[in-house]
Amino acid sequence: HQWLASRGYAVLSVNFRGSTGFGKHFANAANMQWGKKMHDDLIDAVNWAVASNIAIADKVAIMGGSYGGYATLVGMTMTPDVFACGVDLVGPSSLMTLIKSVPPYWQPILNDFKKITGPWDTKEEIEALNQISPLYFVDNIKKPLFIGQGAHDPRVKQAEADQIVEAMRKKKIPVVYALYEDEGHGFAKPTNRLSYYALVEAFLADVLGGKKEPIGDDLKGANFLLNGTKTHSGTEADKIINESMR
Repeated sequence: HQWLASRGYAVLSVNFRGSTGFGKHFANAANMQWGKKMHDDLIDAVNWAVASNIAIADKVAIMGGSYGGYATLVGMTMTPDVFACGVDLVGPSSLMTLIKSVPPYWQPILNDFKKITGPWDTKEEIEALNQISPLYFVDNIKKPLFIGQGAHDPRVKQAEADQIVEAMRKKKIPVVYALYEDEGHGFAKPTNRLSYYALVEAFLADVLGGKKEPIGDDLKGANFLLNGTKTHSGTEADKIINESMR
């Protein structure tokens, strides 16, 4: 929050339904509402921020990790006119491929997961989950998207990012994809974290016009591919980001 605010952005973290810390009723209000009322809460927050003259309607970014990454992809595909850009960190793009690839330690909670996302035991139920999966609505994307992913993520596998990036490229829809080869569900190594923030800062500045520091040496020691290219040069990274959004 402080990093983004220091660059001139108003930062709003939304306690959408399903957020913890507000009691069981509020948490359970998210059941069966992925990509539905949970997303409506985010849109309500955007509308409030714009009406309150806190945000500019055509300069709103959506950004998050894990479920927040999924919410970003939902925003970019299902409400494509609301957001100027999106930053998705380790977000699932398809609920069915997410469910089919869960790690072993998630197996005992799959029945509980059915209460949260909805079941997947029949063709009709699977189709219902597909209807809230951003992968199947790639054609709707209109604005620039940055995707960050860890190659060793046990929960949201690399395939979740790969498949939506591939679908976007087939449709010639611009996307910036940073794949960290030694990270999991989120970025733990300081050099990787610093490089990720530097890349996102450059991306947001290009789209929204906020402040940015030169990338400089912020990519040194990081282990990632940027749109398939291994780079430690800030100039080269800037070029890749700029060209990716054309």
